[in-house]
Amino acid sequence: MYPDRVVSGMRPTGTMHLGHYHGALKNWIKMQTERPCLFFVADWHALTTHYDDPTIIERSTWDMVIDWLAAGVDPSQATIFIQSRVPEHAELHLLLSMCTPLGWLERVPTYKDQIENITNKDLATYGFLGYPLLQAADVLIYRASEVPVGEDQVPHIEMMREIARRFNHMYGKEPGFEEKAMEAVKKLGSKRAKLYMELRTQYQQEGKEDALLQGKAMLNDAQSLSMGDRERLFGYLEGSRKLILVEPHAKLTEDSRLPGLDGRKMSKSYGNAISLREDRDSVTKKVRTMPTDPARVRRTDPGDPRKCPVWQLHTVYSDEATKDWVVKGCTSAGIGCIECKQPVIDAILAEQEPMRERAQQYLDDPSLVRAIVADGCDTARKLAQETMRDVREAMGLSYS
Repeated sequence: MYPDRVVSGMRPTGTMHLGHYHGALKNWIKMQTERPCLFFVADWHALTTHYDDPTIIERSTWDMVIDWLAAGVDPSQATIFIQSRVPEHAELHLLLSMCTPLGWLERVPTYKDQIENITNKDLATYGFLGYPLLQAADVLIYRASEVPVGEDQVPHIEMMREIARRFNHMYGKEPGFEEKAMEAVKKLGSKRAKLYMELRTQYQQEGKEDALLQGKAMLNDAQSLSMGDRERLFGYLEGSRKLILVEPHAKLTEDSRLPGLDGRKMSKSYGNAISLREDRDSVTKKVRTMPTDPARVRRTDPGDPRKCPVWQLHTVYSDEATKDWVVKGCTSAGIGCIECKQPVIDAILAEQEPMRERAQQYLDDPSLVRAIVADGCDTARKLAQETMRDVREAMGLSYS
């Protein structure tokens, strides 16, 4: 029905660090070579918690886009845009809010968790309560098939699916739908039409998922169908409704294995992060002053790598030979902590070098970044407008 599309966004709250790279950006860079991807700066989402001090948002937006480009997100392969530059996101959010039960928003686990744990901000706003619905609009407006998320975000994707399902059920009641669907079936040709009806029966009466997949594959290959007829036949295959919004699936990504300088999760708020384009001397100093196994008071004291934050960085950055050298040298006091840290320093600097090189052209000429984002916003907006045309028509707001 629609091409497999990936949509993902990040809130602009400052420069990216190496935890962001290992946790998300590496996945983006891989996915952009596999299917169409849209990556956006979620600046409206930043306002849900920074509404009282939005001064950081614009600067953080441009810094973050440069970091994406430096990490290897390729504007010739992926669409990069800013959420607020595509106002259709807000329109779909508004229209979805008309039919989304309040209880669905209140039960989102991350909402409850942040209300309990973020005590220094007043989060009793509709913007904060409604941010999962805006998230849903961000994805549904592009009819995305997949959203890369960590385990904690899966409930958000499940809610997106419920919202799309509810919307299609309520507004996919096209007058004369069955008659129009049967007319569309005839356009498949007699052989395909017969197979389509058989697969529909197998799915609806026997619940055979492979019949549904086979039917969808056949419709995707059918060149003779208009977009409207294709949508009707997808809806008729599954039930008796026209599909307007696509139910996305969560694409689970591994949590970042990169710890911070103190062994906890890398985070700017913990003061334990290394930014993507950090100065070489600063990186060297930060790693050299990292805490190590408390048992190693003197150079001659043996240690245990499992009790040392530096070892966690070795598990990400070092090969097996280096890790063996670390284990033997640490447990026998054959090497000192400064020696142990040097391979990590070398590996981080080697990882960052191409990032700094890629970023430099955008730092030298910021208009290049503006142009990339402007092109991305145009591309995203065209896709969003196609969806909104169908949404308005379904909700009786097309006034044609």
